[in-house]
Amino acid sequence: MPDSKTQFSKSLGRYVQILHEQGVGHVALDKKARETLRRVAATTKASKDSKASKETAKVPPKEIAIESAMPKPVVPPRAIAPASPVPIITVSEASSMASEKIEGADKREKLANLAARAAVCLKCSHLAAFRNTVVFGEGNPDAALMFVGEAPGADEDEQGRPFIGRAGQTLTKMIQAMGLTREELYIGNILKCRPDMPQGASGNRKPTSEEMKTCMPWILAQIDIIQPKVLVALGTTSVEALLDTKLPISRIRGKFVDFRGIPLMPTFHPSYLLHNPTNETKRKVWEDLLQVMEKLQMPISAKQRGFFLGA
Repeated sequence: MPDSKTQFSKSLGRYVQILHEQGVGHVALDKKARETLRRVAATTKASKDSKASKETAKVPPKEIAIESAMPKPVVPPRAIAPASPVPIITVSEASSMASEKIEGADKREKLANLAARAAVCLKCSHLAAFRNTVVFGEGNPDAALMFVGEAPGADEDEQGRPFIGRAGQTLTKMIQAMGLTREELYIGNILKCRPDMPQGASGNRKPTSEEMKTCMPWILAQIDIIQPKVLVALGTTSVEALLDTKLPISRIRGKFVDFRGIPLMPTFHPSYLLHNPTNETKRKVWEDLLQVMEKLQMPISAKQRGFFLGA
């Protein structure tokens, strides 16, 4: 008999396959469905933890519990062929994902189709059960500049938009200081779901390596579609995921590195500035952004060059 995790994954895989065949782009889980998914995920974890010490304690969740966690899409009735397992998109496959697997007449349409696929992603069952929305990304599909952050926080998860909380407000000020608007560039995250937290806990946690690896194809496909002239990686987690390095951001920020043919500037995450609001720290980030502006051949005024210097 398959264990509960295998049974749960197969059932979710079949559900997502049916959604894709029916052309359903986005399905929002209601409160009852999310609670059921949380219970199933908790049962799966408890079963896995107790397997080594007490094999008989492993009890697969009932099929009815799994089925009740799945919202019922309203689709035109038609015969559905037996579903095969949903293929897992690996990081190595992601570089060709946009050009070969994402349909669309232009970049905007391709991003919309990619977002529809991401909206029903259930590969990380614990994140799918915890999230309110999938925070895909937003901005100009033809952007020359793209910012990549870590993961959505509580505000982003609630509204479905990246970088709109306190750190997002700081990022917006950084963008405006460059003489740009958010609408002129593109903003995304490594994770599209908010990392789950214990009930009642506040704040956010860092994504795990497994979560980042699972979610990476989405941001890589976004980059492939947009093809920005410059990338800015915000914070250690973004740098770790994109560059596959464990080096701290303090050691590698301020120097361009190549990311599949695109210049990438690592710099501090805006939340770091909230915790270290000194002119010295702000100046370090601003010097990184000045290099980005120079790379994009943007005009830079004397006033801009002097930001955060002096007392």
